[in-house]
Amino acid sequence: MAKEYLEKLSVLVERLRIRESFGNGSIEVKHFFSGAALYANGNICVSWSPVGIAFKLSECEVAKLVESKKGKPLKYFPKGNVKKGYVLFESPESSEPERWKPYFSKSIKLCAG
Repeated sequence: MAKEYLEKLSVLVERLRIRESFGNGSIEVKHFFSGAALYANGNICVSWSPVGIAFKLSECEVAKLVESKKGKPLKYFPKGNVKKGYVLFESPESSEPERWKPYFSKSIKLCAG
């Protein structure tokens, strides 16, 4: 199953030209549990798994997105703990890919800092 998400995240990163924007050396997509993760300078900043796509963002931005119902708190398992600092978007394929570019940008800048 992780291979499916590795491919989806890799394709999205290529389509949005994320490597060109942030440098090839600092961006890497790898397997991550049952999904895939994007690493910036060795830090996980984006994950795509069966629950959806999640971005590491500032606590303030996460709170705003959750409050506005645009995103959800990230939990990898129904009874699991909320992963602080991450916002989850369910069914990412149902949105235009360009929607995700600002979130990639913010997340990478936060993680690569």
